[in-house]
Amino acid sequence: MNWLAVTNATELAIETIRAHKLRALLTVIGIVIGTGTIIGVAAILTGFDSSMTSIFRSFGPNSIIVFKFQAGFRTSRPTPEERARKDLVYQNVLDIREKCDACEQVSPLMFPPSPNYSIQARYKGNDMYNINLLGVDESYAQEGQVDIHAGRFFTEEENRRSAPVAVIGADLEKGLYANVNPIGKPITVDGQQFEVIGTMNRPAASFFGQDDLRVLLPYFTFRKHYPAAHDLAIVVNAKDRMLPRALDEVRVILRIDRHVPYSKPDNFGISTADQMVSDFRQITAMVALVMVVLSSVGLLVGGIGVMNIMLVSVTERTKEIGVRKAIGARRSDIILQFLLEAVVLTAMGGFLGIVFGWIISLIARLIFTSLPASVPLWAAVLGIVVSAGTGLFFGIWPASKAARLDPVEALRYE
Repeated sequence: MNWLAVTNATELAIETIRAHKLRALLTVIGIVIGTGTIIGVAAILTGFDSSMTSIFRSFGPNSIIVFKFQAGFRTSRPTPEERARKDLVYQNVLDIREKCDACEQVSPLMFPPSPNYSIQARYKGNDMYNINLLGVDESYAQEGQVDIHAGRFFTEEENRRSAPVAVIGADLEKGLYANVNPIGKPITVDGQQFEVIGTMNRPAASFFGQDDLRVLLPYFTFRKHYPAAHDLAIVVNAKDRMLPRALDEVRVILRIDRHVPYSKPDNFGISTADQMVSDFRQITAMVALVMVVLSSVGLLVGGIGVMNIMLVSVTERTKEIGVRKAIGARRSDIILQFLLEAVVLTAMGGFLGIVFGWIISLIARLIFTSLPASVPLWAAVLGIVVSAGTGLFFGIWPASKAARLDPVEALRYE
């Protein structure tokens, strides 16, 4: 077997496929669907991973998020022990500020007692819903979480005296104050009126399709209007190259504050951006595995279809095989001819599958404009390799059957 034989067999395979275009297309539909689904899922998951990684890392490489549960994605519901945990309190924020030498900024992050979807914002008859209402203090802006577009952020004095002021997000400004300068104007949030003192630019990273509907209130203003609120998170910004030390110090301070015995585990969660990215990727890895398994059903069906059509082809070309053997073709030449025909057929199906997957990623980008879905090179290469491998595997039996034909009997076949 040499390259000339491979080249001739490939050309013969292509000519055979050209002669039966419709049959070839119907044969590889399963390959196209299976490969295209894998490529499309890989493109969407790659874009989703990029988007979510940017969101988590927008907190900053030195950021620590503390909550009574572990922040980020999780695959199980909170345990009874977790549900029984006490909430973090503002005194924890003060203690970390005072005692953590490796911490540069510490800010509370208070959430409303009711789900965000029930909160409404209004200005002069213009209403917007699904408001993301948060209570923070002045240090929150210094941690890089706020990019002021117009006006200013609230001050420590305004926070201390519970001033009724607010800083709003870009889409909220656009929706409520179109062609109007919102600075100094009132905004009614959940029935409470505040003065807009600043607006923010959209975050560089956000969940795809999510509008910037943030309303930031001073922490004590938030507590004044929502005394029943209890979900408090703490955002800590460690000093440069001191993240491990800051993690240890925050953990020790909170264990002392919350009276955790030495032999007991933490009754709070501490996460960093990298940890949340790692947790998220564990989930997407499982999703990707499930999708690959489901998509493999299409490849299996396509492979069986290829094997079936190749068996039919062997039967149809029995006399041709007899002629080739009579003029000196070896068994290896016949096997190579039919194997290459199956491989070329499924490789073409794989190429069409890549195009199909690219169309899926394009549609995803059109629907979710902020989702950077794109077909990764490794997925395209893997699609071609897997589809060609499918043809190789399912083409072995028909090729062997063709090679075992007796030339005399084959020449007599009608």
